[in-house]
Amino acid sequence: MVERRIRMRSTETKKMSSEKEKRRRMSVLVLRCRGLQTWMLSLSFVIVLLATLPQECNCGANERRLLKDLLDKYNTLERPVANESEALEVKFGITLQQIIDVDEKNQILTTNAWLKLEWTDYNLQWNETDYGGVKDLRITPNKLWKPDVLMYNSADEGFDGTYQTNVVVTHNGSCLYVPPGIFKSTCKIDITWFPFDDQHCDMKFGSWTYDGNQLDLILNSEEGGDLSDFITNGEWDLIGMPGKKNTIRYQCCPEPYVDITFTIHIRRRTLYYFFNLIVPCVLISSMALLGFTLPPDSGEKLTLGVTILLSLTVFLNLVAETLPQVSDAIPLLGTYFNCIMFMVASSVVLTVLVLNYHHRTADNHEMQLWVKVVLLEWLPWVLRMKRPGRKITWKTITNNRKMREMERKNKSSKSLIANVLDMNDDYRLKPTVSSVSSTYTRTSGHDTPRRPTTVEETTIGMPYNGASCHYSELKTILGELQFITKRMKKADWENEVISDWKFAAMAVDRLCLIVFTLFTLIATIAVLLSAPHIIVQ
Repeated sequence: MVERRIRMRSTETKKMSSEKEKRRRMSVLVLRCRGLQTWMLSLSFVIVLLATLPQECNCGANERRLLKDLLDKYNTLERPVANESEALEVKFGITLQQIIDVDEKNQILTTNAWLKLEWTDYNLQWNETDYGGVKDLRITPNKLWKPDVLMYNSADEGFDGTYQTNVVVTHNGSCLYVPPGIFKSTCKIDITWFPFDDQHCDMKFGSWTYDGNQLDLILNSEEGGDLSDFITNGEWDLIGMPGKKNTIRYQCCPEPYVDITFTIHIRRRTLYYFFNLIVPCVLISSMALLGFTLPPDSGEKLTLGVTILLSLTVFLNLVAETLPQVSDAIPLLGTYFNCIMFMVASSVVLTVLVLNYHHRTADNHEMQLWVKVVLLEWLPWVLRMKRPGRKITWKTITNNRKMREMERKNKSSKSLIANVLDMNDDYRLKPTVSSVSSTYTRTSGHDTPRRPTTVEETTIGMPYNGASCHYSELKTILGELQFITKRMKKADWENEVISDWKFAAMAVDRLCLIVFTLFTLIATIAVLLSAPHIIVQ
């Protein structure tokens, strides 16, 4: 009984599972039918759409057939002309996009440009109606003949820096080839007027193997290169790019070769160099001029000059990295910096001379006559300087000259004491009989006393009882007076000499201030005026 029940349950379970499977299959079948209906509707829509399109859209097969007909018998080595005796005309042009770099040291100009070559290929002509209205084709250049135009003055490692793009061919045989590229051309960089310089760099294009009888280059535009899409450069300003066709006969070959040369005229922008090089140099040099206005007694006169010299040296070392590193010519800015450097170094040397003059004394230096005339009279008069207690005019200079001539004639004059006391300098001689008898002279038969000239004669003229006792005392007093007078005269003379040297130092200081100020102004103006252009951009 138990086994019968188990069998009945198993049969019931199988019947239920078979019913579920039938239901699942029915649902899958329904879904497939719905998808099939949707696909059929889409297919019918596509068929209707294709039926409504024009017949020209079936151009893929026409282009394939056209390419097969054109290129099957095409020879890339054949020059595409109807008559081999005629030259193939190639229109050539260039579109300058950007000036990338100007390398003064290696004499290389790097530019980004597009070339434009147009020619007519006799073997690439067809009737557009025979090929479903196909008017033009894009064909890779390795399957067609193209002119071997290269840049003669190329400095690129691969020599040809162009990117091989497709050639656009029209139904009348006209071919248009526009390869872009990064061109590195050799250029003679003249830095004589740096940073106010203009550069003229040539880009010479021509056929490498075809002479002028086989391939004739024609300038696409009389204005030269196309500059409509040019991107401005931060250092260089593009003035123009004229083009010129040249026909040259080289020594290697008797045939004429045609080339087209584009001259890139660029001008350096001077705003950076003016405010970062010229202005700081002028300010540093003006600080050196202030050193001549500093009093020598301050103790910082020489220190200021040496500090400015060191500052300018460090600044010029930094500037040397900016200047073009070539030896063909000395840049204008380098010449200006050397002049300023020489001026600052000379100011330090003359500052040492001024300090030497200022600290001279009568014990170790004697002012010569020509030094007095030049530094104490002529130079102050020319510089309109004033000295306290003395007038420096043309009249005083003339009077001083006359006084010096009189002093030269009266070198044997008496001392100050002798002139004041009306006596001879030799007061130490003892009285003698001859001196006593000579105190009287005869004039017109009468004995007329004359004035005593020595101490002895003075004592002799006194009463006899007081002469002997006062003679020694008077002699001592006069000796002391002469000693004191000499000391005072020496002190006054030393002070006068020190004062003369200090005033001479002031005169030299004033002269250096004026001369170096004029030198700095003249050098700066001369540099700016000698430049071909002074345009700060």
